[in-house]
Amino acid sequence: MTASTNAISFRDVTVAYDRRPAVHHLTGGFEQGGLTAVTGPNGAGKSTLLKALMGELKPSAGAIDRGGLRSRDFGYLPQAADIERRIPLSVADVVMLGAWRETGAFGGATRASAEQGRRALAAVGLEGFERRPVGTLSAGQFQRALFARLLMQDAEVIVLDEPFTAIDARTTRDLLEIVKRWGGEGRTVIAVLHDLEQVRAHFANTLLLAREAIAWGPTESALSPKNLLRARAMAESWDEHAHACDGDHHRLRLSA
Repeated sequence: MTASTNAISFRDVTVAYDRRPAVHHLTGGFEQGGLTAVTGPNGAGKSTLLKALMGELKPSAGAIDRGGLRSRDFGYLPQAADIERRIPLSVADVVMLGAWRETGAFGGATRASAEQGRRALAAVGLEGFERRPVGTLSAGQFQRALFARLLMQDAEVIVLDEPFTAIDARTTRDLLEIVKRWGGEGRTVIAVLHDLEQVRAHFANTLLLAREAIAWGPTESALSPKNLLRARAMAESWDEHAHACDGDHHRLRLSA
């Protein structure tokens, strides 16, 4: 993968909490217009990586090159646990939040954007749900509504953090079709996933992360048995109390 084909590039990026590295000396890039999965053991820094990408966390070292992309060019879906569902909004209200680029922060929905919202709901299988309070939706229905909001954003880069966790198989299948559609439209999709079969079936590229990059490239080679074994071994060796590395040693301090 060359720099000229990357929508976003990482150059020796470390992200740390209290000097404890969660992502460590990461170098590589997300291919423009490609579908890339980010996978690895629990605690590997996957969500931290996305938060740094979205500007929610500042790297303690290195740089992220977003290639001139602005914040409005990103559509971001965090983990379900980070999303408040008790807010008194209807499904239509949530979906129309995706139209803020057109309506502004306090603007009203235009006839065109309202029609676009109806098409987005139909695309995710929620036609007729416009007036339903989001608090009454199942986990799968709520995730469909959030994907409809992403459709409304019309973003160049779509960032998904564990988008298929704790939802039913039919919803997962339908939403993977939306992801496939985004790829066909030339959008860059970056998704944290745990299901390696999903990764192999739907994502051409993979970043296998264990705080540092074990492999970053075509999925078939990135998820080789050797790489998966190395990621598992590194996870089992993590020292949660280790601080950032000293000098030019670009590795975590691992316990013996």
